[in-house]
Amino acid sequence: MKDETRLVVAGRSPETNFGIVNVPVYHASTILYSSLAELEQRHKERADGKQVVSYGRIGTPTTWSLENAVAELEGGYRCQVFPSGLAACAGALQAFLKTGDHLLVTDSVYGPTRAFCDNVLKRFGVETTYYDPTIGAGISELIRPNTAVVLTESPGSQTFEVQDIPAIAEVAHKGGVIVMMDNTWASPLFYKPFTHGVDVSIQAGTKYIVGHSDVMMGTVTTTEEHWQTLQSGANMTGQTAGPDDVYLAQRGLRTLSVRLKQHMENGLLVADWLKSRPEVHSVLHPALPDHPGHDLWKRDFLGASGLFSFRLNAVSKAAVAEFMDHLELFGMGYSWGGYESLVIYADPSSYRTATKWDNTNPLIRLHIGLESTDDLIEDLSAGFNRLNLAK
Repeated sequence: MKDETRLVVAGRSPETNFGIVNVPVYHASTILYSSLAELEQRHKERADGKQVVSYGRIGTPTTWSLENAVAELEGGYRCQVFPSGLAACAGALQAFLKTGDHLLVTDSVYGPTRAFCDNVLKRFGVETTYYDPTIGAGISELIRPNTAVVLTESPGSQTFEVQDIPAIAEVAHKGGVIVMMDNTWASPLFYKPFTHGVDVSIQAGTKYIVGHSDVMMGTVTTTEEHWQTLQSGANMTGQTAGPDDVYLAQRGLRTLSVRLKQHMENGLLVADWLKSRPEVHSVLHPALPDHPGHDLWKRDFLGASGLFSFRLNAVSKAAVAEFMDHLELFGMGYSWGGYESLVIYADPSSYRTATKWDNTNPLIRLHIGLESTDDLIEDLSAGFNRLNLAK
């Protein structure tokens, strides 16, 4: 079955819902049982890993529909929903780490995940080492006897280094180390983490799964071997997501294929145009042939999303502000993956620790939405005119 079809049918069971195409939204906390025997039977089935309704926080047909669809698309065993992408990152790490463990994290990691590692995990006795995202099999030199997890993110969501996930996974597994990946950029449509050696795949469903900038959502999918550890960790920390948000995420998931293909097409058109601009030093888009990680992207990925960055030639912060402040179609705001185009300024030199980032050339990140690329390019062109006048 092709992914375009899976997106439509995965997780749906209209035959058990009176023919209703979409799974109903179950608002549930307390679940009533007809007898002590039924109560004990359901709890036994839940302990055996079955999806049975026993308490609202543990799951309902609403949550299972989304979880099962995401797991099927990613090629994993089971999936757990979380109330945000950061909650998914934090929940996955908490489930698999304990006091005294060592954690390896890519230096291009999502900023809030870095903050969680540097503050919360540190307080609980977990040591984090950041590594060069291009290290590949060289990560073997950083693995210690107490290394428990390697956290990858490919590509990085500001600087867009593409990681050699299979090489990292091969080395990590030899040392008994679990490999996690933040798979938000490509979504399960354009990257299949479990075919490349990943054990735990994390997504900020807020982005492309939801697709409409109106819901916070996170997902974590695992192999069968690691499912019980994740599920226990999520249950013991009370992690779940509200049924209305889950429903909206399911609705977004059904159109992921058509949306993401358009994001990719629009993004590449704008990226190619930016390369022609004299104000631009370089464009950081993995699907461009001159990107340093293009060969890895071409080998492992099935497509590209609408998120990428570009670096300006040396220019003042005031000139950058003139470029950004008056854009009409690019909203200035964090997050991405919705239907709209966005722009932010980033300074990786302020947080990198394992690798040095030269901020001589200001970095601007774009999310290319579903608008006409002619209109987006016209908006950016006017921005460059303002930038040149400010110089």
